[in-house]
Parts: sequence; C-alpha cells; structure tokens
Amino acid sequence: MKKVVTALAMGAFGLGMAEFGMMGVLTELAQDVQITLPDAGHMISFYALGVVIGAPVMALVSTRFSLKTQLLFLVALCVLGNAIFTLSSYLMLVVGRLVSGFPHGAFFGVGAILLTKVARPGKVTAAVAGMVSGMTLANLIGIPLGTWLSHEFSWRAPFLLISVFNLAVMASVFFWIPDLSDNAATTLREQFLFLKAPEPWLIFLATMCGNAGVFAWFSYIKPVMMTISGFPEAAMPGIMMLAGLGMVLGNLFSARLSVRLSPLRIAVLMDFVIVAALLLTFFFAYQQAASLALAFICCAGLFALSAPLQILLLQNAKGGEMLGAAGGQIAFNLGSALGAFCGGMMITLNLAYNYVALPAALLSFAAMLSLVVYGRLTSPNRTNINSRPEERH
Repeated sequence: MKKVVTALAMGAFGLGMAEFGMMGVLTELAQDVQITLPDAGHMISFYALGVVIGAPVMALVSTRFSLKTQLLFLVALCVLGNAIFTLSSYLMLVVGRLVSGFPHGAFFGVGAILLTKVARPGKVTAAVAGMVSGMTLANLIGIPLGTWLSHEFSWRAPFLLISVFNLAVMASVFFWIPDLSDNAATTLREQFLFLKAPEPWLIFLATMCGNAGVFAWFSYIKPVMMTISGFPEAAMPGIMMLAGLGMVLGNLFSARLSVRLSPLRIAVLMDFVIVAALLLTFFFAYQQAASLALAFICCAGLFALSAPLQILLLQNAKGGEMLGAAGGQIAFNLGSALGAFCGGMMITLNLAYNYVALPAALLSFAAMLSLVVYGRLTSPNRTNINSRPEERH
C-alpha cells in the first residue's frame, strides 16, 4: 500500500513541477526564444488546455486498459511533453505544454480510482491525500529547485530534469502498482450518466470556486506582500516557501481529520476557514506577522480541500469514476484562471492590492455554499463507493 501511494505521489510531484514551474522561468524563456512576456505566459494557459482536453479523452478509452497501463501511458506523456518543451521552436513549445498537460487530470483520476481499490477500510481519504502530497511537495521543494536551475543554467534545465524524473516514476509504477482494472463503466453512455444528477456539478462548482478564491489572492501575493505588507523583494522566496509549507501541512492535516470527519464536513470546514482568512487578509494585510500567518492558512486550506473533494467526486460518479475524478482537475485549473481574472479586476479598478482578497473571499464562500447545498441534496445515510464508515456524510 505504501509503495502504491509513493509511486502516485512521485507522479503528482512531477506534474506539480511541470504545471507551476513555468512561473519561475517566464523571463528567461521569453528572452531566449525571443518572444514577448505575454506570449511566454500563454504557456501556462496551454498546459491548462491540455488538462481540459486530456481528462475526457482518457475517460473515453479508459475501460479498454488496466489502471496500471493507463498510468504508464500517462507518465510516458509527461516524459515526452517536457522533453518537447525544451526545443526552441514556438510551435514545439506549444505542443510540449499541451502534451505535458494532457495526462494531468487523468493521472489524478486513475490514481484516485486505484486507491479506492487498494486502500484499507477507513483509509481512502488519507491515501488520496498521500498522492496529493506530491503536488504540495512540488510547490515546497521542486519549484524553488527548478527556479534555481533556470537561473544557474537555462530555463530548459528544470524541464529536462522533470523528464528524467518521470522515467523514475515510470519505473515505480511498473514495479509498485498492481495490475488492476476498473470495470465501473462498460459503455460510453454509462460513463456520462452521472452528469445528469446535480450533485457532481455542485462538487465541480465547489472545486472551481474554492481554487478560484485562493488564486484570486495568491496570483498577486508578491505585490500584496511587497506594497501592502511592506516586505522587501528579497523576502519573497522565503514567503513562497512558507506558502508551500502550508500546502504540505494542510494536506497532511486533512488526512488526519479524515479519521474523525467525513469528506463533506472537512471540505465545508476548510472553505469556511479560507473565507475567514481572506477577509482578515483584507483588513490586516498591513501587518506583516498577520499577513504571513493568513497566507499560510489560505494555502493550507486549499490543499486540505483536495483529497476530500476527490472522494466526493468519486462518490457521485458511479459508472464514470475516471471522468468524475479527472473532471475535478479540470475544475481546479479553470478555477486558477477565474481567480486570477477576478483578482485582476480589483487592480484594473486601481484599488489597493489587498482588495483582491474581497472577490477571493466571495468565491470561496460560493464554494462553501455549493457544498452546503450538496449536503442538503444527499441522504445522511449515503455511503461512499466502498461503503466505508469513514466516508459517510
């Protein structure tokens, strides 16, 4: 069991470095390839587009292959996509980011399904949190490492490293992942039947709005910390590592809570904490200690949501579990774009940077409200896909 979680966490680590590593190399990429900074920024969007395309495509063909075979294929795409991205042509940059993003949502979807089959009773949420921990560690360790490599050598260095690392991920999947199949759906129509109910859409909405809420603020954390809180630019790497640490510990805290609380209750609680922290950020961002503490809480809350929301999606995607879990990653990425846009509107209106916390809090409140409505629609006696007491609402 530990080896399965480790292999999946390694894959999530590689995906996290590929997704967020662009933030640290945009300037070097633009200068080297001789494109504008906005064009370089589009590489973030192309990755997200790959996520949106990849998840449903994999869902269409998933029943033909075992879960292990699917994972091997997805990790191979990670190797290929990040290698292609190191080529100088703008077309190759675009293709590389699309291919790199393609396996993202599907990987988490397949991984979540696999863990529901191998985890012991009462340990599903903790196992999924273990997989997600790879993404949080990428924010804490991998991305700072990638940024350093780009400064010391080239912007290509971190992406070549990601390709090589994913070769190790392929080996771990091959040796540590059992060869199981997902027989939840047998036809294309059956995979999409769960979308007729309102419950999965409420979870998708909660995922999108919850991520959008945090990213409406997190996208502008640097100007908030420098112009409102008064930190020097030299302090930003440390602040970003603090945020990454919050993500790691938030995910671990969620796993601990899963022993006592259902995924729904954990998700509602974390959204409430995020709303409160964002509102306090608006009022107290001028105080450095408060600003740091609230940044830590927001990032911890965001990744404390990840595993419970994945479990809720699996509970409400009978016959289309892969599509449901992967769809959560699509909602997550759409939330990133929505959040950055909403936070940017405050800046466009020439308001102080701490005002980005207001739409952020509103979006997070919408996520919490979606979960409350979902709770009202579902039976209190309903159990999860494995009928485990831990996962009851």
